[in-house]
Amino acid sequence: MALRLVQVNFKARDDSALGRFWADALGWGVSSEGPCVTNLEPVGLVLPDPLAVCVDVVTVPDPETVGYRAHLDLATTSAAHQAELVARLLELGAMPTDVGQGEVPWTVLADPEGNLFCVLEPRAIYQDTGPIAAVVVNCADPRAMARFWSGAMDWTLDEVTDDRARLRSAKGVGPYLEFVRTPAANAVCGRVHLDLRPYPGDDQAAEVGRLRALGATDADVGQGDVPWVCLADTEGNEFCVLTPG
Repeated sequence: MALRLVQVNFKARDDSALGRFWADALGWGVSSEGPCVTNLEPVGLVLPDPLAVCVDVVTVPDPETVGYRAHLDLATTSAAHQAELVARLLELGAMPTDVGQGEVPWTVLADPEGNLFCVLEPRAIYQDTGPIAAVVVNCADPRAMARFWSGAMDWTLDEVTDDRARLRSAKGVGPYLEFVRTPAANAVCGRVHLDLRPYPGDDQAAEVGRLRALGATDADVGQGDVPWVCLADTEGNEFCVLTPG
């Protein structure tokens, strides 16, 4: 039994508008599985695919405006590409943002609804990830996060230190999932969370039970009667376990 990261979920005031921004930012296609949901994925993608860490944007009545535990890091291939991407994102409606980063080689931006993200300078490790270099989650203890998440998913633990844990698909493709030690890691979870999915033929309830044994707890985010299960990891980061597929 195993789980895989299949999408990053953004809560939004307007899923269509925010979805268009991220589709243009990533160069991906747009579809919708239902009202108030915009799905983004690489054009021509056939699921399931190990490259597929997609983005879902979902309209909710009152999305949180504080606490940014999770964000995206975007990859670039050269200094010129980084400058071009930042300029294009600003034209699309992104906003320069100061979170106290000081003089750093990456650029911190916020999307049109205020979700933080970074445009990284070229780094060798991210040259084959696609447009998303990493999904980054702030945390208090990267080693503890490495233990939980490497047990939760079939992804490979690529690196773990006191300051960072980095995982990636066992097939060595797609973006990384990174947990970074951050002083303000105990802030409210905010508007971005991870969605995991069992493989076809696996049992969702059994996977949820396995996660609880690893230390996950049930999370009530007002989801009501839905086919997915909302949980929180050992530091309170909310995530969902979808039905197999």
